[in-house]
Amino acid sequence: MNAPRTRVQRRPVHGVLLLDKPLGLSSNDALQKAKWLLRAEKAGHTGTLDPMATGVLPLCFGAATKFSQLHLDADKSYEALARLGVRTASGDSEGEVVERRDVPAIPPGTLAEVQARFTGGIAQVPPMHSALKKDGKALYEYARAGVEVEREARQVRVFELRLELVEPALLKIVARVSKGTYIRTLGEDIGQALGCGAHLRALRRIATGPFDVSQCLTLAELEALPESDRIGRLLPVEALLPGHVPVTLGTEDAARFLSGLRRRGGWRDAPQVAVFGDAPRALLGTAHVKAGELIPSRLLSPIEIQQILGVAEPENV
Repeated sequence: MNAPRTRVQRRPVHGVLLLDKPLGLSSNDALQKAKWLLRAEKAGHTGTLDPMATGVLPLCFGAATKFSQLHLDADKSYEALARLGVRTASGDSEGEVVERRDVPAIPPGTLAEVQARFTGGIAQVPPMHSALKKDGKALYEYARAGVEVEREARQVRVFELRLELVEPALLKIVARVSKGTYIRTLGEDIGQALGCGAHLRALRRIATGPFDVSQCLTLAELEALPESDRIGRLLPVEALLPGHVPVTLGTEDAARFLSGLRRRGGWRDAPQVAVFGDAPRALLGTAHVKAGELIPSRLLSPIEIQQILGVAEPENV
């Protein structure tokens, strides 16, 4: 007979964990493991990585989940290895091989030409093995059923691209790209442009928005920490708001702002504002400023602020 499972006592946890996602684990599985290690009540992530991909996966806990959507639009950087001469159904090493071709000698000039061709604004056809939906159904569901559906090309941007042959049939791709760019498709298209086709053998996200892989923690490292030290590895909630203009309110205005009321002041118009209270300093939420008026967008609750500050009563709410 199986022993009864130990029930985990959940607790309020607020902040951002920069996880170095391991190979073979889905983003949700990685999230649930971290949530269990932190004994957190509420958690979410800022966009998924494929199980075959490793690297930067910001995980949001508690109040940070209110701002996770903002990070979906962030630029992302990747390192990938593409096997030239072999195309697969999925564009990566997990798919069935659909074509093999000889790999020609690729002179530096040709590589530089292809690199320039795929830098800047490009059109990409989303892969069938993706979570994009058509008629309410994910494309990968059609792919698993052996059905290919028509997809329209989408405009994406490759801000930086570096191509390097590490072996005659192995290409290293380093790219910084806009939201919605598929690196598997980029690898396939580059292979096609080189005249031999390609698929990804490895994919690693090395940066997303302001977060770099050097800041990340693995699940094994998190688990090895004493439980009392794990929360200390979280970044504050406002780490998700690096591009927001900071505005600090006094006690009276902070209380009104948290009630959803607009505040008028001498602020310049700004589409993204991070609002703080000053006694003590604490994030209250986000807003935008129009015609000198501070208009609330997403607000933390007084209970969340109290939990983050670790005090009985937050002084500014």
